[in-house]
Amino acid sequence: MAPPAAAKKADAPKRLGIDVLTYRSVKRARDMFLSEHTSVAAVDESFRNTKMSVRGRAEYSDVIHIPAPATIRKDTTQAPQLMLPGNGADGKSATSASKLVGDAAAAAAASAVPAASGGATSSALALVKQAASDKALALKAPSMPKPQWHPQWKLMRVIQGHEGWVRCIAVEPGNQWFVTGSADRTIKIWDLASGTRKLSLTGHIATVRGVAVSPRHPYLFSCGEDKMVKCWDLETNMVIRHYHGHLSAVYCLALHPTLDVLMTGGRDSSVRVWDMRTKSQVHCLTGHTNTVSDLLARSTDPQVISASHDSTVRTWDLTAGKSMCTLTNHKKSVRALVQHPRENTFTSASPDNIKQWYLPEGKFIQNLQGHNAVVNSMACNSEGVLVSGADNGSLSFWDYRTGYRFQQSDTIVQPGSLDSEAGIFDMTFDKSGSRLITCEADKTIKVYKEDPASTEATHPVKWKPTMMKKARF
Repeated sequence: MAPPAAAKKADAPKRLGIDVLTYRSVKRARDMFLSEHTSVAAVDESFRNTKMSVRGRAEYSDVIHIPAPATIRKDTTQAPQLMLPGNGADGKSATSASKLVGDAAAAAAASAVPAASGGATSSALALVKQAASDKALALKAPSMPKPQWHPQWKLMRVIQGHEGWVRCIAVEPGNQWFVTGSADRTIKIWDLASGTRKLSLTGHIATVRGVAVSPRHPYLFSCGEDKMVKCWDLETNMVIRHYHGHLSAVYCLALHPTLDVLMTGGRDSSVRVWDMRTKSQVHCLTGHTNTVSDLLARSTDPQVISASHDSTVRTWDLTAGKSMCTLTNHKKSVRALVQHPRENTFTSASPDNIKQWYLPEGKFIQNLQGHNAVVNSMACNSEGVLVSGADNGSLSFWDYRTGYRFQQSDTIVQPGSLDSEAGIFDMTFDKSGSRLITCEADKTIKVYKEDPASTEATHPVKWKPTMMKKARF
């Protein structure tokens, strides 16, 4: 007799595997629908119409209803008249031949419309098309806009005091004084009205390459080839903060107009963003492959624009810390950037060309050709005067809107200096835009102003209207 445990085990149902159960289920479904396998399901006509209506509205809603053709109406505007030899002194035409061809065709088309008595005929439409083509032929070809007249600029004052090349300059927001940095490792503050020296600051151990005055704090910021970025308290005339992080010389710096943020760039090919108060590095903007030569800081995107010796200009998203756009139109190293005080445009300069760009997308506007030198710096005032200075001492004054160069001059080196020291390293306008201050290689600071004796009669605009051939890049 079998033991009870064995009997219970024999009575238990047999467990099947998942593969067997799946196969049986599939086979059962196949046997159930095998008879209808080759039959086609019936088409529901209402469902099909609803589907086509939904798709038509979704994809062709803009053109599903074609508008009715516009009716032809008589043009009541008077077309301009030509000044033919038969015209009188009052400018009125004596004969019908003085009218434009487009005016005559339009009048003929308008007179043909009432005779149609019901709608526009093919002949009336032909006359209207002919009138439109004749008016298009009568239009003038696009030409270069006439540049605005600007007075000439002349040398007003020469300031001496530095013992080395003067490399950078910044004007105080109150327009009372300006500050310069030099290769003699000092920072000097000068009175703007008289040109006298007010203060000297020492602390850098190499050439000072950039200075900036904060518009919202009593702070002065400086950077140099000693890899140092310093913050000076102008109330105590002492360094209160250092910003450490650059791996090589720092060539430029810029202050954000609305945030407590400082941007610096240099030979390590990076743009570093610093928190002004905590001294911590917020971002390290990488992407350039050569020295960062100049920076622009803006309150709207792109908030940072950098120029580099790798021949590119980059715009940066300050929030994400990434590059927004790379402008590769330049063929040589870009050394200078300047922003228009009123327009949403900026200008970049390199030895091949000076180029203007729209912001924020970085769209190319035009080339400013003619300054064939290594342009180290540029400045622009609110009256539309753009100035570029080069390493050979040449100064070019441009009309910002049209790119017309209305003045060209060369700086004069001081007695005792070499002719090769006629180089301009940096420049800026004062806050009023009436004084131009340049930093030069002969260890001097030069101040320029508008010449009151220059008029449109003595210095006319030598401009000839030409066909506008907009460069692609």
